[in-house]
Amino acid sequence: MKKLSFVCLLTLLCQTLRITAVADDEEQLYVWPKPVSIIWGKTSQPIPLSPNFQIIGPPHRNLRNAVSRYRHLIFSERWFPLQSSSAYDIFKASSPSSPAGNAPLEKLVIRVRDLDADLQHGVDESYRLTVPGGGSANLTALTPWGAMRGLETFSQLLRYDSVSDLVVRRPVRIVDRPLYPHRGFLLDTGRNFYSVRDILRTIRAMGYNKLNVFHWHITDSQSFPLELASEPELARAGAYSPAMRYSEEDVRQIVDYGRDHGVRVVPEIDTPGHSASWAGAYPDIVTCAGMFWSEPGTSWSDRLASEPGAGQLNPLKTQTYTVVENVVDDVAALFPENFFHAGADEVVTGCWKTDPEVKKFVAGGGTLDQLLEKFVSTTRPYITTRNNKTAVYWEDVLLDDTVKVRPEILPRETTILQSWNNGPDNIKRITAAGYRAIVSSADFFYLDCGHGGWLGNDSSYDSLVSDANGGSWCAPYKTWQRIYDYDIAYGLSEEEAKLVLGGEVALWSEQADGTVLDSRVWPRASAMAESLWSGNRDESGKKRYAEATDRLNQWRYRMVGRGINAEPLQPMWCLTNPGMCNLNQ
Repeated sequence: MKKLSFVCLLTLLCQTLRITAVADDEEQLYVWPKPVSIIWGKTSQPIPLSPNFQIIGPPHRNLRNAVSRYRHLIFSERWFPLQSSSAYDIFKASSPSSPAGNAPLEKLVIRVRDLDADLQHGVDESYRLTVPGGGSANLTALTPWGAMRGLETFSQLLRYDSVSDLVVRRPVRIVDRPLYPHRGFLLDTGRNFYSVRDILRTIRAMGYNKLNVFHWHITDSQSFPLELASEPELARAGAYSPAMRYSEEDVRQIVDYGRDHGVRVVPEIDTPGHSASWAGAYPDIVTCAGMFWSEPGTSWSDRLASEPGAGQLNPLKTQTYTVVENVVDDVAALFPENFFHAGADEVVTGCWKTDPEVKKFVAGGGTLDQLLEKFVSTTRPYITTRNNKTAVYWEDVLLDDTVKVRPEILPRETTILQSWNNGPDNIKRITAAGYRAIVSSADFFYLDCGHGGWLGNDSSYDSLVSDANGGSWCAPYKTWQRIYDYDIAYGLSEEEAKLVLGGEVALWSEQADGTVLDSRVWPRASAMAESLWSGNRDESGKKRYAEATDRLNQWRYRMVGRGINAEPLQPMWCLTNPGMCNLNQ
């Protein structure tokens, strides 16, 4: 007998399994992220989907592509909640269910008030979805991007039924909108390369989860994989190989695909730190390039980089600004996004101090803070003035203990700070200073944490004493519960909380590439997606992680059926024995 693939087996299980009716409607809603408001109709009869079901929408290119995609998904997906009173029920055929009592659902009509609304920060993503007892369902939204969110919810309402094929469990009205306008995922393609196919699949999964920002950390010290018309040598000399580059056509494909899924693509070119990969093309503008990153016997404060390899742009070189200006102009032209992420994290003073000109500058009374200020004040207008974009920086540029700039260098109206250190404390510092904030706290939102150390020739492992973090600086592994329960506005005043735009989970790629991408990201990114869409608390203010467990578990299986290789959360037995895997009943 041939072995069944996991997806085939999952499909078989979904088709043969039947759920025991429960009294609480909330337990029956398998939609992720959970909508803000759900009102079920009085009748409990399911609504069958007509074989001739149509989705009728307005003439908007990206929405039209979404409609076509969801029409195919609806009729190709055969999903049913994995739930039963015993594991034995998985493998036996259930008795036929009673025929649906409602008339078939013939169409979904989409109405959009503002078809010209662009996909930019703050665009309205609210929608209203009404599924009556047959006939025509209605989806209304202010913008096409809100209509896409409603399409996703509608697709998740459908489940397989052996008698009527596809059904909505009962009439329902949903009113939905996100809590936070910025709900993102950061992918680092500088340390390890990801194919365009990997990136597109990730964006597709983001759309399924109502995430709306793909933060593309394109370059880093290890490689510069982006081909740019004005500076072609950066990728020629800085990419790992010709096959590991992103062409301008690749970027356009990724950006267009993102728009089709309601996902903005925000580029990051990290400067002046994390820039060793620029040295292949321009060795004269990179300090400490090619030097060992942390000489044995020296203190951490004397390191040349926070990880291999070493190299930072030199703010004292005129050519530095010519190259950076060209890079910013080219990247800004490729990405229609209003945000431009300029990095500015982990500027290591030891690297600059290796340069003779920098030594002379300091000997003459200059400070390294002034050096960073010179770089930021010169390059920032390339982003904000020349290209009319908002500059995003990592919090280090303002909060670092060793080298930072004064607040007057960073005007608040055109600056956003992204936080990764010290959890809620740094969010408080940023917002108290009047800056808008994006939350990516390593204590909660870093998906690479807990996978061990990756440096070679590390004698710290030559010990029989247990190492609590296994070499991972940000261990332990961040579980979905840890991510889900994080309140990103914790400890903030009402005015400070208004400055929090949202958050991003981040996958830094020292130990990741396309082979592990899906399992590292999903369904943990889904946990943040719900907490930033409709919150992590119920109407009474109580954390709802207990209720969320089974829904996320079901959603994980559904994502696998949709081609996203999300990692399992529990043994399947837990879904077939509801409540039995809880720590507390």
